[in-house]
Amino acid sequence: MNDDPRRLRVLLTRAQNLALGHNVPSVVMGLAAVEGDLIFPDFVSFLQSGLRVEDGIFRMTRERVVVHMADLDRTRAQDVLDRLIADFCEEFPAAERPAFEALFFEVKPGSSPVRVRDVLTEIFSARTLH
Repeated sequence: MNDDPRRLRVLLTRAQNLALGHNVPSVVMGLAAVEGDLIFPDFVSFLQSGLRVEDGIFRMTRERVVVHMADLDRTRAQDVLDRLIADFCEEFPAAERPAFEALFFEVKPGSSPVRVRDVLTEIFSARTLH
């Protein structure tokens, strides 16, 4: 259920265009769960339904996704993620809270061009779950 790799470039181009053309920050977030996590795919579907129309999700693998949140800085993106996790846990009670790591790449107005390689390196660094 992976997305077309060209879609990732579209998400990053959109973040860059918002920053440069409209002076609007965006956040690109990498979410990674341990291999075989059974809850993570359900959380990603829930997340996708909870995001705004201008946001987007790119599914790299079953356990890794890239999320673009427009018109937010890193702090507000973390707040949105925390709220959606809490909503998910309330909607789908489970024995434990979903376990995954979230790393952020902020695209600020006036920043240098965003390259896919740089963003992926930042949001799926060595600290990311294996």
